[in-house]
Amino acid sequence: MKKITYLLTGVFLFVAVNGVKAQASQECNIKYNLFKGDVTNKKYNGAKPHLEYLLTNCPSLSVNIYKYGDKVAENSGDHALAKRIYEGRLKHFPKKNPAKVHGDYANYLYKNKLAGEDEIFVILDKAFKLGAKNMGVKNILRYFELVTDKYKDSDPQKVFDTYDDAVESVQEKLDDYSKRLAILVPKEDAGTLTSKEKRKLKAARINSTSLGQVEGGLDGKISEIATCERLIPIYTRDFDSKKTDGVWLRRAVSRMYNKGCQDDPLFEKLAVAYADVTQSADAFNFVAGVLDKNGDKKAALDMRKKAFDLETDPIKKAKLKLREAQGTYGTRARSLAREALKYNPNYGKAYLYIASLYAKSANSCGSDVFEKRMVYVAALNKAQKAQKVDPGCGAARYVRNYRANMPTKKLIFQKGVASGSSHKIGCWIGETVRVP
Repeated sequence: MKKITYLLTGVFLFVAVNGVKAQASQECNIKYNLFKGDVTNKKYNGAKPHLEYLLTNCPSLSVNIYKYGDKVAENSGDHALAKRIYEGRLKHFPKKNPAKVHGDYANYLYKNKLAGEDEIFVILDKAFKLGAKNMGVKNILRYFELVTDKYKDSDPQKVFDTYDDAVESVQEKLDDYSKRLAILVPKEDAGTLTSKEKRKLKAARINSTSLGQVEGGLDGKISEIATCERLIPIYTRDFDSKKTDGVWLRRAVSRMYNKGCQDDPLFEKLAVAYADVTQSADAFNFVAGVLDKNGDKKAALDMRKKAFDLETDPIKKAKLKLREAQGTYGTRARSLAREALKYNPNYGKAYLYIASLYAKSANSCGSDVFEKRMVYVAALNKAQKAQKVDPGCGAARYVRNYRANMPTKKLIFQKGVASGSSHKIGCWIGETVRVP
């Protein structure tokens, strides 16, 4: 009889406990739906009590509690709630994009002047180490600026390494958007974009533009300390200990190249070591440049072909072609840049390079001021194309410059041509453009 009594008691307790749990779960779902509805309709004051209930009673129900909770905290100016949301999300959803969570909270503290540089640096440092690619673009730049200010004198190598990590993350993002644009831009030109695709295209252009600005900011900051005078002693000092480290060699030779330090013997030493260690297309291309500089044109050409044939990624193939184009001039340079565009039709920097070739030829491609200034129209067309297909390439300043140098209305009138009429540009350019 006692066994039956214990058994029945156990059954009743099991049913009661599970009934309470089911009721609590049902209450959580009700509160969550009410909370989500209020936030969606921007009723943040109404959402706040529901949020408090969810954070206290069912913090693991959904990561959206914290995503929507950020909006409630920000719009109510409740800094304590913002911290609670930040810490709660990391506790209950530690694997759900923690880099972005740290970065967003650092941005919140910065924007609301709630923390000093040291505290913000610690949080951004966590975000960066977890994955720079998942940080917001402003936070990537802010973190690098803090690292530069903190270590530029005591540990410049740390600044260089952080720059490389940041730039590679930005470039990875830009490449992702480039692939999206490659699909969407032709549809835009054909007028076949759906409403959803239009939104995706707009977002891709906005984000690419922001990334391009960050990339420019990173370059501007690093240029303050990454001079040949500073780089050469550092890389000379570290070469023996790093000569089998492919990542270090790639970054070192790339920075020497970008800063114009190729004349120093160290550059050749780095390039050859990079090729020996990695046997990569990128490395062989640097060696080709060294061979070219040393006057061995045939060996350089063979090495570039080897590099190009080895590369399989069309976006990287395009970069190799453009780098080759940048080592020459005139029709040969344009031809190589056009080849780059065959592999990546949305490679804005290739269009900008062609535009710069045109602009440099303005004074020699025309018999009068009008004809010379029309060359800038051809350059502008290329820059505008770059801006359209690759918003992150930094085309805006080129567009402004070329537009400012086009023929004025007065000059067009004096020439006796009609606005909108076609004009053939002579010399090696040989393109037909419209009179502005």
